[in-house]
Amino acid sequence: MVRGASARQATLLGSAGLADPVERLSVHHLRIPVSSPRDHGSGLVAGDVEVVLVRLETRSGVTGWGEASPWSVFTGTAEQAAAALDRYLRPVVVGADTADIPAIMARADAALTGHPEAKAALETALYDCRGRLLGLPVHALLGGRFRDRIALSVSLANPDFDADLALLERLRVDGVGIVKVKTGASDHRFDLMRLERLRADFPEFDVRVDYNQGMAPHEARRRLADIEAFNVTFIEQPVPRTCWAAMADLTRALKTPILADESVFSPDEAVRAVSERFCDLVSVKLMKAGGLRRGMAIAVIAEAGGMACYGGDMFETGLAHLAGTHMIAASANISLGCEFYQAKYYLAGDILTAPFPIENGEVIVPDGPGLGVDVDLAAVKAYTITETNG
Repeated sequence: MVRGASARQATLLGSAGLADPVERLSVHHLRIPVSSPRDHGSGLVAGDVEVVLVRLETRSGVTGWGEASPWSVFTGTAEQAAAALDRYLRPVVVGADTADIPAIMARADAALTGHPEAKAALETALYDCRGRLLGLPVHALLGGRFRDRIALSVSLANPDFDADLALLERLRVDGVGIVKVKTGASDHRFDLMRLERLRADFPEFDVRVDYNQGMAPHEARRRLADIEAFNVTFIEQPVPRTCWAAMADLTRALKTPILADESVFSPDEAVRAVSERFCDLVSVKLMKAGGLRRGMAIAVIAEAGGMACYGGDMFETGLAHLAGTHMIAASANISLGCEFYQAKYYLAGDILTAPFPIENGEVIVPDGPGLGVDVDLAAVKAYTITETNG
């Protein structure tokens, strides 16, 4: 019997060479309250966030889950992701064998342009199914585990800095050692004040800054010279996504490494980053890359160009965090930590049956089958605003 497979699954699989086609797909659009407002260079998030879950069920009875975590100013909307999964990607995956994930995702790209977060959700659900069927963690299906712990970074973006100071005290107690300050959303003096306070009162933290495209190119070099005085680890996406020449100019001019986020969505843009040297480092996110394998491809391309990578996230639940964790576990070059803090430090509630695994400031890579933690059906139901089944 395959490790982790039930007797029924083993019987069904014995004569089929581990074939296990998808029979049903359901889509759940969730709205989850958040603990505070967050101001970014590209927009404000407050009140709640919306995510879309896809649930696959196979002929043998295995269930797998994936998450799309869009943001309207970044990749798209929850309504778009739900429609993409329900209408356009459903025919691609229902009836397909979960063993054929690369072929399924190639057909998904042919059926629907863009929509990377919906495709990331679909691929995640397929890997979750396959891992649970075989009794293997997703990172084993991606080539094997390179690391079993990932340093956690928590972002500071509350317009009320006193609230972030209270969060910093909590992070200190919890053993978190990395914080990323969201800059560019307010006055430059506010950004400098926060960094001054961090360096004075929390000297033990590794500090990074992230502009989320929040500066015009003509003002960036002067303002970033001020930021360099605080000896931050990197400066993330200071100017708009397509200002590649300005990014290259800043990369050459500054001593602090420049990390590209919005400027590198895909493997082909990673090739451009390496060839044009418009950054020193790259943020890899499932929701912009379009899945685990494409995220890993970005990391490999960056590695060939001598650029280390960071594990970014969107406004995600623990489900998407799990997918990103397995990707980073299997990717040697995503070595600068991850920001999978939303489920513990930002959302009012999560959708997993156990807390997303964080211990002493590190994400613990799960070893259980599939993603390694089950989805809490009652929590999904409580947060669902629309649902389609089939």
